Amino acid sequence: MAIQLAAAITSFVIAFLIVPVIIKYSLRKKLVDIPGRRKIHKRDTPSMGGIAIFLGFFISSLIWIDIQSWGNIKFILVALFVIFFIGVRDDLVPLRAMIKLMGQIMAASLLIFLFDLRIKSFYGLFGVHELPDIISYAMTYFTIIVITNSFNLIDGLDGLAGTIAILALTGFGTWFFLINDSIFSILSFSMVGAIFAFLIFNWEPSEVFMGDTGALVIGMMLAILTIRFIDLNYNLSEYSPYKFNASVATASCFIIIPLVDTLRIVILRLLKGQSPFKPDKSHVHHAIMRLGMTHGRTTMILGAAQILYIVLALIFRDFSERYVLTGVIVLSFILSVTLDRMILGRLSTKEVDERESDEPEVEGEEA
Repeated sequence: MAIQLAAAITSFVIAFLIVPVIIKYSLRKKLVDIPGRRKIHKRDTPSMGGIAIFLGFFISSLIWIDIQSWGNIKFILVALFVIFFIGVRDDLVPLRAMIKLMGQIMAASLLIFLFDLRIKSFYGLFGVHELPDIISYAMTYFTIIVITNSFNLIDGLDGLAGTIAILALTGFGTWFFLINDSIFSILSFSMVGAIFAFLIFNWEPSEVFMGDTGALVIGMMLAILTIRFIDLNYNLSEYSPYKFNASVATASCFIIIPLVDTLRIVILRLLKGQSPFKPDKSHVHHAIMRLGMTHGRTTMILGAAQILYIVLALIFRDFSERYVLTGVIVLSFILSVTLDRMILGRLSTKEVDERESDEPEVEGEEA
């Protein structure tokens, strides 16, 4: 673990030194996110913090991954470079959604065809194992794009995206270390260190946002780690103390907040007859803030929820895929419905209080 810790410290120092430079330069050049109707922040805020995250991660990875171990790993960094430049371009001059999607497909193609990162089976889910190549490729493209964009969607609150990313990356990185996959462990912890440095400036009240530059890179990295985890875990020996019987369900627990949030907003928008791609304030962090929570408390609540899922995955590690996945889906549904009921209850109470405050007071008769 010494190398992983060194990688995290290296990326932390690099990112910590770069973030203030980005803040100062962005304010001078007016490269800021301006408050608007759908924005929660109240002041112009630099939105290029993702540059520091990527540079810290990239330089640290170059330093601490043994040159003899590079092999096809270079294609992962090339794919992340593609996503990084798409994010920078979008933060500077917004890109059309289709252009961003094409860039993500290009990066995914590098991973699939040059690194051979693929979902090669259903891993026993629904009784299905090996998949035909065409379905394998389609499933991998879908998984990479969904996870990448789902993480980008939760980047709407001070400290939230960074906190969720740190928890997921630490979980994945620790597991890869335990099974002796040092390269992916170093990649994970290199990004953890950079995000920690960024969070110092991103906690409420935020001085900088990671923007699409950071959110897309982190989302793509989580997609890579998720697929890698599912495939390696499934093929671990039955006698390995680090094997989870439910590969897909366990991986989903590590990134549960972005996944549930994305599914939730798609369902809510479709129920309203709206396009699932229409921006609004129906995200789970918006919902929690309607209960009167601050940015910091909302982030801690969602972080605690993610930790809960990871702990449950550890507790039920010997259960089969169908049971763990069913439990994850049911628990997510219950928590989502409970949150919506709490919001409705608060709104009803607020309406009653407002009506009572508007009623004229009636003076009593004098005796």
